[in-house]
Amino acid sequence: LAYLPTYGMVRLRLSTTGFDKNVVEKNIDKYFNELKLLAKDYLVTDIDDAMQVVLGKLLKEKNKTVSTAESCTGGYIAHLITSVPGSSKYYEGSIVSYSYNVKETLLGVQEDILNKYGAVSEQTVREMLSGLLEKLNTDYGIAVSGIMGPDGGTEDKPVGTVWMAVGDKKNHQTQKINLRFNRERNIEVTGMMALNFLRKFILAN
Repeated sequence: LAYLPTYGMVRLRLSTTGFDKNVVEKNIDKYFNELKLLAKDYLVTDIDDAMQVVLGKLLKEKNKTVSTAESCTGGYIAHLITSVPGSSKYYEGSIVSYSYNVKETLLGVQEDILNKYGAVSEQTVREMLSGLLEKLNTDYGIAVSGIMGPDGGTEDKPVGTVWMAVGDKKNHQTQKINLRFNRERNIEVTGMMALNFLRKFILAN
């Protein structure tokens, strides 16, 4: 059993050797099924699919659409979603709201929310998500805002602080994560975690 960590996920790989293909496959299948039971609470997929592919299949299966409101990731989540062939069936678009002005004018984030709590806050990503779902009229949405580094952090919001929100027009869920990587990797990990956050929201609701 090998553990293969990557951004936001850990792949588990079973390997063996033998001379009889049927015997080898039978043995692997036995342990593979046992492994799936052990990992069922954390299992994303039992085939070698990337997170964006898993989410895309789920959206197509449910005939639902998604959009993104991105600040710190600068459109990276949209890039992941659209890297999947056929994503036009469930992906509508994105609003990259990097500045306060765009958050206010395009997503309807209230000025007093930004002034009081800042762009990197639970209150702001909730407003970003609400504005996104109203503007693009999708079934689900993802909103993220954070500090990717290497500078821009403060004592209460250090570099790597990210708030994300996912949901539909009735229910929103928020999550705060604290990353410790360089700017590029912080963006990549945020993207993966945001996609998984929405995947779990869809399955739970």
